[in-house]
Amino acid sequence: MTQRTGFLFCWLIQRLQFPQLLLLDVTCHAIVCCLLQPGLERAMLPVDPVKENYVRKVKNCVFSIAFPTPFKSRVRLVAVSKEVLEDILDLDLSVSETDDFIQLVSGEKILFGSVPLAHRYGGHQFGIWADQLGDGRAHLIGIYMNRKGEKLELQLKGSGKTPYSRHSDGRAVLRSSVREFLGSEAVHHLGIPTSRAASLVVSDDEVWRDQFYDGNVVKERAAVVLRVAKSWFRIGSLEILAHYGELDLLRTLLDFIIQEHFPSVDVGEPNRYVDFFSVVVSETAQLIALWTSVGFAHGVCNTDNFSLLSITIDYGPFGFMEAYNPDFVPNTSDDERRYKIGNQANIGMFNLNKLLQALNPLLDPRQKQLAALILEGYPDLYYTRFRELFKAKLGLLGERKGDEDLIAFLLHLMEKTAADFTMTFRQLSEITQSQLQELNIPQQFWALQTISKHELFPAWVSQYLLRLKSNMNDSDSERRKRMMTVNPRYVLKNWMAESAVRKAERNDFSEVRLLQQVLQHPFQKHSTAEKAGYASPTPSWAKNLRVSCSS
Repeated sequence: MTQRTGFLFCWLIQRLQFPQLLLLDVTCHAIVCCLLQPGLERAMLPVDPVKENYVRKVKNCVFSIAFPTPFKSRVRLVAVSKEVLEDILDLDLSVSETDDFIQLVSGEKILFGSVPLAHRYGGHQFGIWADQLGDGRAHLIGIYMNRKGEKLELQLKGSGKTPYSRHSDGRAVLRSSVREFLGSEAVHHLGIPTSRAASLVVSDDEVWRDQFYDGNVVKERAAVVLRVAKSWFRIGSLEILAHYGELDLLRTLLDFIIQEHFPSVDVGEPNRYVDFFSVVVSETAQLIALWTSVGFAHGVCNTDNFSLLSITIDYGPFGFMEAYNPDFVPNTSDDERRYKIGNQANIGMFNLNKLLQALNPLLDPRQKQLAALILEGYPDLYYTRFRELFKAKLGLLGERKGDEDLIAFLLHLMEKTAADFTMTFRQLSEITQSQLQELNIPQQFWALQTISKHELFPAWVSQYLLRLKSNMNDSDSERRKRMMTVNPRYVLKNWMAESAVRKAERNDFSEVRLLQQVLQHPFQKHSTAEKAGYASPTPSWAKNLRVSCSS
């Protein structure tokens, strides 16, 4: 008979009054049991039997036990998401002011009896198999079930070394942590599926980083973000198991993921892996179309950064496109421009093909055929959603021949004039049809003034206004109102994040909090945001800003 130790997340509960907790049990045979929905059997996900925390090759497991490494210096709470705390974690915001909270979210203390875990996964990085990767600086500290019955995985990022740290120190620096915190919250409020950020803490611990891999190594401060998601499983979670022939474990993990996160798929159905793949293909196409519709480039679309639940995860050198350019790539480490914004849909296809390769050992010949056909349908799924989203951005109702040409014509003009992507669509939402018809572009519509310099702009305007006339039961005011709900006025452009980071590095976190407030309502005009220039052209000092994978 095996002895069980509770994977408990309860020490803070008595103090903070969490309403319900999902328990994880760990046996001395190193098995994690995750409680499923009532009436379902437990799925057994094996844990690495080696308990020591040193870098090594790990096999035949899904997790390794790894405890966060506390900071040596003082820790300061920089930012907290009231929405995540109150609406997702059922906590009062005042909890964030307590020592218990700060100690938990910084990794200084672990709840009594809990067993933090680091996830084992592999992946294709920049198109090449990278073998074992895993949570090299992240710790899963608990799974919480909130009052709505939603299960959320709580993960610290930047909390120290794990068996998967490779050559790193397990830390994340302040600049990348600010970007992660603001980026995930900004993407959520744009209506795109994403992980969330609950808190950001910074220490005075110093770490060395070569930000642009040019030999210029500097000291930076270490920070930790508490991230929240329904699941952190990614394509690489399955790839590593298939690569090493751990097929029984691959089947176990897949069944667990399906049972927990894919309610439309019957886990008892023989074709369940094909059905699962079909959902992932469809939702990945949807996700990338949504990214494109707001000019978001992830920056590192490796298979280890692609969620099986089709949510945006792992915010590294991401960027929101400023001047429209299909070749926009925010990551200076991407020398071949593999992950440029205009190639993200193709990369989605590549990553899904790698997922299918991982599933193939579990499929019979007929199922492989079906799955291949599903993958062939991905481009149509993507372009259908892309067309829907961009028609909405232009306020077009119904289906008309030539809609795709109208969209493509506008994007062509934007590319040729380097017009601001976000503000061109936003200002089309705000300008009246009569102003457009007269080609009378007021000064405040600076992005439209840019594109209007192209000789073909009047021709596009004529086609656009003609198309708007075909909208049934519509008015100009209704069009503008409708368009302003899908075209944000504010996105987290790199210069805005950089401005907040530079101030944060001087212990001024005011802009982090201002951006957090503004980006919670990206479709609404804010006087403070206007004063800060968040809807203005990119300032001259920021024209050549760069971000990289170094964090």
